[in-house]
Amino acid sequence: MGLGASFAQDRPNIIIILVDDMGYSDLGCTGSEIETPNLDRMAREGTLFTNFYNTSRCCPSRTSLLTGQYQWDAGMGHMDTSKSTFPEYQGFINDQSITIAEVLRDHGYQTFMSGKWHVGSRERTMWPDYRGFDQFYGVPNGGGIYFYPSKYWDRPVFWNGEQVHPDDSWYSTDAFTEYAIDYIKDKREKNKPFFMYMAYVAPHFPLMAKPEDIQKYKDKYQVGYAAIRKARFEKQKAIGLMPAHLEMSEGVHPDWETVEDPDQEAMEMAVYAAMVDCMDQNIGLLMDTLREEEIAENTVVMFLSDNGACESDYNKTPDAELGGRDSNVAYGIWNNVSNTPYRMHKAREHEGGIITPLVMSWPAGLKNPGKRITDTAHINDLMPTCLELAGASYPESYEGVTLDPLDGQSILPLLKGESRMEVPVYYWEHEGNRAVRQGDWKLVALHQGGWELYNLKSDPIELDNRIASNPEKASELRTLYQDWAGKHGVQSWPLSR
Repeated sequence: MGLGASFAQDRPNIIIILVDDMGYSDLGCTGSEIETPNLDRMAREGTLFTNFYNTSRCCPSRTSLLTGQYQWDAGMGHMDTSKSTFPEYQGFINDQSITIAEVLRDHGYQTFMSGKWHVGSRERTMWPDYRGFDQFYGVPNGGGIYFYPSKYWDRPVFWNGEQVHPDDSWYSTDAFTEYAIDYIKDKREKNKPFFMYMAYVAPHFPLMAKPEDIQKYKDKYQVGYAAIRKARFEKQKAIGLMPAHLEMSEGVHPDWETVEDPDQEAMEMAVYAAMVDCMDQNIGLLMDTLREEEIAENTVVMFLSDNGACESDYNKTPDAELGGRDSNVAYGIWNNVSNTPYRMHKAREHEGGIITPLVMSWPAGLKNPGKRITDTAHINDLMPTCLELAGASYPESYEGVTLDPLDGQSILPLLKGESRMEVPVYYWEHEGNRAVRQGDWKLVALHQGGWELYNLKSDPIELDNRIASNPEKASELRTLYQDWAGKHGVQSWPLSR
C-alpha cells in the first residue's frame, strides 16, 4: 500500500471519531445486521484495522487517545471521579502530559472538539479549551445524555465555556454533528488544516433513540440472543473477518424460550440498534460535508470505540416508554451479542473488553481501498500517528514542564505495508483486571482471579487456556507485566488511599 503524494505536499486535516460502549460486531463491516452504510463505505474505500485495542473503559481510553500514553502516566489510572492521593489516579490529565490538540495547535492546526470530554471536569482549567482546543461544544463530564435535559444524569451542555440550554428537539448525536459541520463550513480558516475530535455519547446507556430510528428495528430482535449472535458470527466468516474453522465462544445468555419478557428484551436491542444507526447517519452527514467542501481527499478520518459493549442490565424506569426521554434502561445480556465472537465485556481485559474496529478514511493517502490490517495496534498509537501526519514532533517540555514520553508509536508504517520500528508489547489493567500481550501470546486475569494464557493466532476468542502446558511463557509474561506495572504506578485494586 502506498501513501498518496499529497502527504508530502499538504498536511491533512485530521478527524478522530470516538464512540462509547460499542461492541466489536455492531457495524455492518464487522458482522452486524444494524444498518451502518456510511462506516461500511469508509471501510470499503479506506482501511479497517481488525485487531485494534482500547483500554477497556471510557476515561482511560480517552486519556490514552489524547496523550499517546498509558493512562497512569497522565494521571487517569481510573475514572475522572477518582480523588486518590496516588498521582497516577488523580482523575484528570496532568501537566506532564500533552494532548494531540496542544501539539497540533502549536504546529499551525486549528482545533475543535464536540461531544463528551470525561477526562477532567471538576475545575474549569481541566476542560478541552484549556487543553488545546480552540472551540468546544458538548459535555465536560460523562455521558448519559441524549434528549435535553437529562432527567437522571447531571450533564450541562457548554459552547466555548458558556452553558447553553437546548430545546426539546435536541438529541446529542445530532447536535454534536451539527456543531462539527457548522465548524467545517463556517467557523474555520479555510487555508489552514484542522484537527477535530468528535466524541459521541452513543451508544452508551441509557437507551434513548428517536422514534423513526427505533421503528426500523422494532421487530428485528424477536428471534433472540443466540440467533442474532450466530448470524453475526456466520457473517464474519463469510466476509473473511473470522477464519472459517473458528468456533464461537459459548453464549452467556439464557435460552430465549425461558426469557420472562422477550418483548422487552427485543425492544432493548432495537433501541440500541437505533442509536448505532443514528450515529452512522450523522457520520454520513459529516463525510458528505467534507465532500461538499472539497476537502475529503486530504482529510484523515479515524473511527473507533472506547471499550467493548457494557454488561449493565439495570432498569430504573420500568414504567417509562422504552427508548423515550424518560427511559433509564440498559440492554444487559445483549452485550454478549455486540461483542461477537469474543468473551467478556467493558472493564475486563479479555478481548471482548478491549478490542475495537478502527475504520480509517483518507482518499489521498490510502491507495489500496478495502485493505484490512490485521497487525495489532493500540489507542495510545493515535497521538504519534497524528503527529506524523502533521509533520510535528513530540516536545520534551510544554509550558515549562518536562513531559513524560509517549508510549504509543505511529501506525502509518502499517498503512504503507511496512513493519513498525519496534514490535509492541501491550499492557492493560482496570480495577484489578489485567493483561499483557506479546506477539501472539496473551496473559490475562480477572480481578482476584488466576492468570490465563492464550495463543491469539490460533485461538483469538480465548477458549483454550494454556497456562498449565506453557508455564515458562506464562512466567515470562507475568514478569513483563509486573515490571511494567511498577514503572507506570499501577496500584492494587481497590486503591489503598
